[in-house]
Amino acid sequence: MALNYIWMAFFFVAFLVALGKTIFYGDLNIWGAIMSASFNSAATAFEISLGLTGILALWLGLMKIGERAGVIQFFGRLISPLFSRLFPGIPKGHPAMGSIFMNVSANMLGLDNAATPLGLKAMQEMQSLNDKKDTATDAMLMFLILNASGLCFIPIGIMMYRAQAGASNPTDVFLPILLATFIATFVGIVAMCLKQGISLKDKVLLAWLGGLALIVGGIVWFFSSLPKEQVETYSSFIANILLFSVIVMFLGAGFRKRINVYDSFIEGAKEGFKTAVMIIPYLVAILVAIGMFRASGAMDVITDCMASCFNFLGIDAEWVAALPTALMKPLSGSGSRGMMVDLMSTYGADAFVSRVSAAIQGSTDTTFYILAVYFGSVGVVKTRYAVPYALLADVVGSVAGIVAAYIFFH
Repeated sequence: MALNYIWMAFFFVAFLVALGKTIFYGDLNIWGAIMSASFNSAATAFEISLGLTGILALWLGLMKIGERAGVIQFFGRLISPLFSRLFPGIPKGHPAMGSIFMNVSANMLGLDNAATPLGLKAMQEMQSLNDKKDTATDAMLMFLILNASGLCFIPIGIMMYRAQAGASNPTDVFLPILLATFIATFVGIVAMCLKQGISLKDKVLLAWLGGLALIVGGIVWFFSSLPKEQVETYSSFIANILLFSVIVMFLGAGFRKRINVYDSFIEGAKEGFKTAVMIIPYLVAILVAIGMFRASGAMDVITDCMASCFNFLGIDAEWVAALPTALMKPLSGSGSRGMMVDLMSTYGADAFVSRVSAAIQGSTDTTFYILAVYFGSVGVVKTRYAVPYALLADVVGSVAGIVAAYIFFH
């Protein structure tokens, strides 16, 4: 229901802002810009879905092999002590556990193209347990928070953009991003546990969360000890060798189990194609609303107002130029990425505000895109409290990213 109101609000606010520009500033071209944005956004939604088709076919095909070879179930048992606490509605040994593990692992490695199809597979598995097919379950909501908070150990994409923009050290945002995304995920999990009545005093849950904190600390220590020019090289190497190892593991397990690996892949790939087609209407709905909202200038109005408030309160507003990245991040991944790149080209890749923008960009994932794609893939329309809790993770991640940038760069 919350997504329904937010979706309508994009249109109404865009209309009111455009109307104000026409009445008070005589801007008659704003309406054409808004309608052009709607057409372009609709086309973009289809292009995204078309681009996902091959990726979905590939990874759902591999997942089908892993499922029949028992690898997915193995991963599910491996992570069961933690996930049985976070997802009490999913029976032990259910394939959904393994799919969730694979998705979260891909996100941690910064492999967005792999994470999305794995996440869609996990949603399909959870939907098979859902008695009310149009309503999100508690397990789905917890899973969406894990994805929206976007825990990522290796932000390869952001480091690549910084390198292209001429940063003297493209990897210097690695540690701020790691800290920001970990804090966002930690807060998101704790908030969702409190909402769903999951005990935070459970020894297993505390041990896993503490272990995750130690892993993050270890990664910070390891990469901070490397020469700066080697951070990106090692990050890319670790992520890609692990991903390729998973593929080889699936194929090897399928051969060992004597299953027809090729036929299994084709069957899964067909499911990927169907899923890509199914998400088109949901992507069109959300991207058109966001595109019109941006084109109306409503985002600029919000940014200018917040900058004025901080200046009035005497709070350091050096980071405010990066605020559009934070505001756009839940709405559009490409939009927030474009704003980050624009800041780097305007102020320079090594400017403080550019580094703040990069830390914000890497702190969380694109909430409304995730909601539209994941819920749309299984036909869920009643998202319950997914939106406010996902936005909580976004806010926490952005604030943590700003604070981390001040600690490391100011």
